[in-house]
Order: sequence, then C-alpha cells, then structure tokens
Amino acid sequence: MSQTASAAGGASYASAGVDIEAGDRAVELMKEWVKKTQRPEVLGGLGGFAGLFDASALKRYERPLLASATDGVGTKVDIARQMGVYDTIGHDLVAMVMDDIVVCGAEPLFMTDYICVGKVHPERVAAIVKGIAEGCVLAGCALVGGETAEHPGLLGPDDFDVAGAGTGVVEHDRLLGADRIRTGDAVIAMASSGLHSNGYSLVRHVVFDRAGMRLDQRVEELGRTLGEELLEPTRIYSLDCLALTRTTEVHAFSHITGGGLAANLARVIPDGLHATVDRSTWTPGAIFDLVGTAGQVERLELEKTLNMGVGMMAVVPAESVDAALATLADRGLDAWVAGEITERGEKTTGAELVGDYAK
Repeated sequence: MSQTASAAGGASYASAGVDIEAGDRAVELMKEWVKKTQRPEVLGGLGGFAGLFDASALKRYERPLLASATDGVGTKVDIARQMGVYDTIGHDLVAMVMDDIVVCGAEPLFMTDYICVGKVHPERVAAIVKGIAEGCVLAGCALVGGETAEHPGLLGPDDFDVAGAGTGVVEHDRLLGADRIRTGDAVIAMASSGLHSNGYSLVRHVVFDRAGMRLDQRVEELGRTLGEELLEPTRIYSLDCLALTRTTEVHAFSHITGGGLAANLARVIPDGLHATVDRSTWTPGAIFDLVGTAGQVERLELEKTLNMGVGMMAVVPAESVDAALATLADRGLDAWVAGEITERGEKTTGAELVGDYAK
C-alpha cells in the first residue's frame, strides 16, 4: 500500500490491532533473560528464524535418543491475568514440558516457547519470558527461541496463553521405563509445591462459582491469600530426577499431571505388575481439602484431577531406597516411600491408591 493511501485513511497492520513496534520492544526486554539460560552448545542469539544447538555435543553418547515434549499451563493463565502477576507462569510452562522429558531419564537440552496475546504489552511479555528463562535455569536447559503472536479480535487486550516445546537426550541403554520395573520395587513420592498446573478448570469453578471466593481473600488454612496459593509455581523436578539417576539405580519416573496420581503412575507399570500407593504415608496440602470441601468434590474425582500433594514419583529397587531418599533430602526435596510394586493378580489396573490420608 502506498504512503499516500495510508495517510488518506487506508487500512494498516496497526489499525487492525497489531503493534510491530511494541513487539520489537518486547524482544529487546526479554533478551537479558534468555541470555541467562545459555548452554555452551547454543549458537547465535535471540532474533533469528531458528534456534541453533550444536549437536556435536551428542558425540559423547554411544546411541543418543532425543526426547521431545510440548505442553501449556491451561487455565492457570487466567489466575495470572487477574492478579497481574506474569513472572511465575513461565516456571509452570518449563515444569510441564521438561518434567515430562526427564521421566525417561533424558537430560533437558533446550526449549522454545509460544506466547499468544490480545495486545502486546512489552513489559508484560518480558515478564512472562523472564519466568520461562528462570524455569529453564532450574531445569538445566537453554531457551533457544520462541514466538510472540498478537491476536487482536480473537483475544481481549489483557488475555494471553503460553505453550512450549522441549528436547532432551538420553543414552539408549539408560532409557527408563516400564521394562525395567520388577516385583518388589519401591514407589517413592516427591512432594508437589501445590496444585501445579492441572485441574484449574475444576478449581476455578469451585472457588469462584460455587464458593464465591476472591483472589485477594486471605485463607487462614492456607496461610496466605487464595490468589497467592493458586499462582504458586509448579515445582521443577528435572535436576532432582537426574541426580537420582547418577547416585542410585532408578527404574522409572512418573510425572503426576492431568489424570492424577494413579492414572499417571499406571502409564509406566508393565503388564502383569501392579503399583499400590498408600494414602496414609502423606497428608495432602490444605488447598486440596479446600477444593474438596468447598465444591463437595468426591475423593475419587479429586484424585483423578489433582496431584494431591505428589508431583513426581520414582520407582526404584528396594535396595536403592535409602540412597534415593538421601539424595532428595540433600536437595531439599520432601520425599517418602509411598508404595510398592507387586504381581497384578486379579487387579485390572496398573496402579491404585489404598487407605486414608494421614491427618
């Protein structure tokens, strides 16, 4: 379109709601955070069409397997939007992606992100990327690139969503999974930091629609406001899990996300074996009881939706339990033996919860 036509009132990208200059400003603001995630294998900087990772670093592997995963953080983004807090949701994104990757024993290598907004607010976008970058540092991976898309007309000016994809690597003969699990193995639970990033459609329905609670409302049993609890970042277990694989024998991990504890643990249990998890070995945090009570949610419904206080599980040989618990304790992570692996017998599922939660 000619300059004359535009000056005369013709359409432009800006008049359609897309601000290219604001996008450029956002990129400049996020560069310092992305730089903090760099690994020696990363080539180039932010702003290219593709992120570059030097694959020659994989030559030290005999038979390297690349592991990949992609995810988002669901409707938890609406809590961040309502609270005007944008620098923690990135932790959730990294956790959802990289903790899936580490389940097979893979070391996280790099990640890319996708941020979709109704209107680019440069400082807001930079805050989101800051959280992603900090999460990448905690996971030990590089943030090699991403995309910020402005969708006026589809999203409100304050609406946004985030997604990401990651890649890791594991030596073929160190691949973890169901084929390693044996009868007599112990199931170790690792504490979650709270709700993490699953089940927020149920949680939001309960606390807002049914209980009429406010985000700024202080809840005594939580020891803080409801909003602060709901926005608690997802714990990132990647480096904890890798530390376990270095210090003791591990047969499998299970990342407890959508579907709850039993369903996710069952994904790594082989045919013929069964995992029994004893609820009496831990007490779920107060937020789980609040959601259950306020929404009159049955325990089974809670357990297939929320993590109930367990964010990651490890299946290890019985003789590895002490070393595993010591490693996690040294890393400041609360963990305990929650169950065991037995013959399936008459059981029809790969995993189940038994007993009642400790009070």
